[in-house]
Amino acid sequence: MSIDDSTETFSAPAASADGRAARPVRPVALITGASSGIGAATADRLHAMGWSLLLSGTDAGRLHTVAARTGGRVLAEDLNAAEGPGRLAERALATAGRVDALVASAGIGWRGPFSAMPPEVLAEMVTVDLAAPLQLSRALLPGMLERGRGRIVLLGSMAGQVGVGGEAAYAAVKGGLSLFAESLWYELRGTGVGVRIILPGVVDTPFFARRGTPFHRTRPRPLPPESIADSIARTITGNRSRVFAPHWLALPARLHGAAPGVFRRLADRFA
Repeated sequence: MSIDDSTETFSAPAASADGRAARPVRPVALITGASSGIGAATADRLHAMGWSLLLSGTDAGRLHTVAARTGGRVLAEDLNAAEGPGRLAERALATAGRVDALVASAGIGWRGPFSAMPPEVLAEMVTVDLAAPLQLSRALLPGMLERGRGRIVLLGSMAGQVGVGGEAAYAAVKGGLSLFAESLWYELRGTGVGVRIILPGVVDTPFFARRGTPFHRTRPRPLPPESIADSIARTITGNRSRVFAPHWLALPARLHGAAPGVFRRLADRFA
């Protein structure tokens, strides 16, 4: 069975019965990387859907701007620090009492020959892009399992499905994240808790400027971060466990899996 066959759907937390008319309880989402790009767009989207938000990011000014327009609570933590993910999970639970959805969208990139990659950048990428989402998931899953509902939403990449020259380390950590999602999906079947992996191609965010190399191709055209936020919102409330964005990227991913030699020849030809 593949990860796309999930039948879990998200249900909002129930209100406590006290003899009076129950008021709806707003579900709580913790979003990392919420100061810009996909994280900020996801905050806007979930706010419009009535979610209560806990926001973490690296740019304090932008993070507070996102919080001001969404009513979110700022929980700034350095995910590259040894205790950062654990502290963030503890603060989230202390602030809201529970987390119904983790949206792990924080990440860094780097482009160039792997032999020239600075060791400190490699270490930070492995920590922020791979280890931190795993640590946050580990810390928040017990509460979700106890309540019988929840979502772990991970931001992967098409690079982690097929590999990309000049981005070996980035493809490796995103590939690891995809396999983590696949494996965790099997563990969580029937629990009411779902794991989701979003696999975008190129997205128009500050990511490329921060990695030190702008996006230089004419195709595919970068997607707006709002489109990825819509995919995240749909997969939280729906039952799709793996989402390519745009959807046609599923075709080269399948070709890569079925005929890697053919895929490589096409990749060489079309760069």
